[in-house]
Amino acid sequence: MKKHNFIVIFIIMIVLSSCNVEQKKMNFEVFETSKAGNKLTKITKFKTHDSVVTINLKPEQTLQTISGFGGAFTESSAYLLNKLSKKNRDTIIQAYFAKDGANYSLTRTHMNSCDFSLTNYSYTPVEGDKNLEHFTIKEDMDDLIPMIKDALAVSEDGFNIFASPWSAAPWMKDNNKWVGGKLLPEYYDTWALFFSKYIEAYKAQGIEIWGFTVENEPHGNGNNWESMHFSPKEMTDFVQFHLGPKLETDGYGDKIILGYDQNRAGLKEWVDEMYRDEASSKYFHGTAIHWYESTYDYFPEALQYAHNKAPNKYLIETEGCIDSQVPVWQDDAWYWKKEATDWGWDWAPDEDKHLHPKYSPVNRYARDIIGCLNNWVDGWVDWNMVLDKQGGPNWFENWCVAPVIVDPDKDEVYFTPLYYTMAHFSKYIRPKAKVISHSNSNEDLMVTAAQNLDGTISVVLFNEFDTPKSIRLTLNDETIEFSIDAQAIQTLIITN
Repeated sequence: MKKHNFIVIFIIMIVLSSCNVEQKKMNFEVFETSKAGNKLTKITKFKTHDSVVTINLKPEQTLQTISGFGGAFTESSAYLLNKLSKKNRDTIIQAYFAKDGANYSLTRTHMNSCDFSLTNYSYTPVEGDKNLEHFTIKEDMDDLIPMIKDALAVSEDGFNIFASPWSAAPWMKDNNKWVGGKLLPEYYDTWALFFSKYIEAYKAQGIEIWGFTVENEPHGNGNNWESMHFSPKEMTDFVQFHLGPKLETDGYGDKIILGYDQNRAGLKEWVDEMYRDEASSKYFHGTAIHWYESTYDYFPEALQYAHNKAPNKYLIETEGCIDSQVPVWQDDAWYWKKEATDWGWDWAPDEDKHLHPKYSPVNRYARDIIGCLNNWVDGWVDWNMVLDKQGGPNWFENWCVAPVIVDPDKDEVYFTPLYYTMAHFSKYIRPKAKVISHSNSNEDLMVTAAQNLDGTISVVLFNEFDTPKSIRLTLNDETIEFSIDAQAIQTLIITN
């Protein structure tokens, strides 16, 4: 063989050797919350188990764009924060909004009072004030607005806020009551002005409102607390002919309008009407949903239908909590047990009882969020951020659970496992991330994945069952192995 051929081969071997040296292995970290006691704990040692799950990530197949994760600013939560010491108040705000905390990115609040207010109140206290010359947010100044401002001050990345009305003031409604009834047609323009006035009032306080849901639970809620009924056509007409044009005229056409805002089983009739034609679709930026239709079923077919009806619009879960339940204090194990009930345990009709079994609070959150992300939902917002040991306070005394429970009399704070469950998503899947496709060999392990703008990939795994599992995860022809404990949630962060 000629001398120059040896030289060429030698150079090729050096190049190939150099490439092999420069190849980087997949870098990853694993954080786990588990029944065994981990709380967003970094895991570095993994066991081998008989049950092996194969996961293949497909980042080239991107799905929806994430709008965010978070919770709601309610008067009840804000009132409780004001009852705590400054140290504990700051601890909770930091835990939710700081970068080293849950880093919430999408939040909700209420316009006028709601069930998690201390009393019934309205920003329009003067009857017959059609031009809203006496509009005032003074009821929010002591508790709600300070909580929002403190959260904004702590958040490095900032977060979006959307607001929801439970009811107009009784004088605008056909039954002249807080509960039930409909908005009188003569006040449609006044009610549209209400949204514009709200934006202006909050802006004057240094708080930018990202958007709105048109009405919280337009079907009503069993004649319990503040509510105002809309049919799909009534809401669509109100948005198309009143709210949308009014916001546009007042320079707020960029504000997000989300229609519906109730349970998922009713999605089809609502999105069919909301997006009935180009004229109505123009003003709806997306659809809002709640999870109360079932303790465990996330209604994938309904979510897929809503996405397919308006594939370029938002689909956001705007409220969920462990409802009709007094929280359990300082007992992490309870949040992993199937002992909690929901409203349907007692009140659902017989044909729907199967949708409301007793179910673990942690399971309910993790299952629903992952199920939503795997079916086109782009944002997921919890209900109250803070409640007391009774599950309140609220004027109607409908007790619920929040991720953080406090005892204001003793100035004590309890971060339940639900807080860490939420953080598995909010902390590691950031706004504008793209949900990516994946395959999963074991239906007993729930998996979702998203790629952030910085290139990191976050994979959230949920093992509801008592069997720990070994995981073999493949990305771009490279495989890593780790394991997940029984009854555990993990977030895997891949950094290259």
